[in-house]
Amino acid sequence: MPLDQLRTRTSTKWATYPEDVLPLFVAETDFALAPAIAETLMAAVERGDTGYVPPKTGYPDAFAAFAERRFGWHVDPARVRTTCDVMMGVAEAIRAVATAGEGVIVTPPVYPPFFAVHDESGTHAVRVPLAETESGWQLDLDGIDAAFAAGARAILLCNPHNPTGTVHSRESLAALAEIAARHGAWVISDEIHAPLTLPGAEFTPFLAASDTAAEVGVAIMSASKAFNLAGLKCAHFVTASDAAQAVVSRIPMEVEWRTGLFGIMAGIAAFRDGDNWLDALLARLDANRGLLVDLLAEHVPGARYRPGQAGFLAWVDLRELGWGDDPSRTILTEAKVALNPGPAFGEQGRGFARINYGTGPEILEQAVRRIGALVAS
Repeated sequence: MPLDQLRTRTSTKWATYPEDVLPLFVAETDFALAPAIAETLMAAVERGDTGYVPPKTGYPDAFAAFAERRFGWHVDPARVRTTCDVMMGVAEAIRAVATAGEGVIVTPPVYPPFFAVHDESGTHAVRVPLAETESGWQLDLDGIDAAFAAGARAILLCNPHNPTGTVHSRESLAALAEIAARHGAWVISDEIHAPLTLPGAEFTPFLAASDTAAEVGVAIMSASKAFNLAGLKCAHFVTASDAAQAVVSRIPMEVEWRTGLFGIMAGIAAFRDGDNWLDALLARLDANRGLLVDLLAEHVPGARYRPGQAGFLAWVDLRELGWGDDPSRTILTEAKVALNPGPAFGEQGRGFARINYGTGPEILEQAVRRIGALVAS
């Protein structure tokens, strides 16, 4: 969408900063809404369909069909339960498997709410950083094993991982499941970026990684990240075993009532009729991912970027540029480009910034050129 049209939006991405700032921070995308979703919502407004979510909707069946088509994953619709958003689901899942004071493993650098969510549950984050290897970012399975042995009750898995864009391998996920099972622990898997797995990678749902994973895991998903629907408030739990279903059943019904009706409608439209739009989005993001590699190499020498396998978020190492622990401050103040500050993702984010490339190539190029000019000066 053109920049002047985007500036009429009132969401966080476009309403937080003055008009001289290019916002490439919060994980919203800058593309037109999928036609099937727009038509569904406009029809609902026309008929005044703005009430509560009914006890039964077509959402579980729509997601199950989507999961089968996109991931080859068989989901039982009876094991799909909606909630307001993914982080509400995470908070409630933690409360269902851990008590106040217990530890929950997180794998920094990781999505900042994975640290903040413990304020709700009374648990605390046990940090086991990702390991950066020659082949990419990986779970530190030995470190996770040790953390469980020390008493952690669960792990918050980010699959695909935000901000690195890592798509965890089936082998790694299966090994994680065995470790969790050995310690009587749970895996709570945030899979909101799953539909955004890019060409060249294959997403493995945690619950489908192995029979053991199905027993020890609860997945939380949504159409909101892929289809830019965060404001409509709808996500869902998925389970694949009686034990995991019992965990989700313990979550209060009020959590399900907080689902937004428009979110349900939009999710159904996305999962049933959004494949062509999603395929076009993935092609655009794949092109932008390559463009960002080229732009950084040309305009921001010293930046180090390992392209992710999913999503539209780039985790960029700017330590060589000498802009301190939080280079996003300098970039915002002097280049007028808003990025996510690396330290918000944990200690491992010092000197990094997260760049949202889910925008038009012209905006992405303008933003990187602004940062490049700052380097040159």
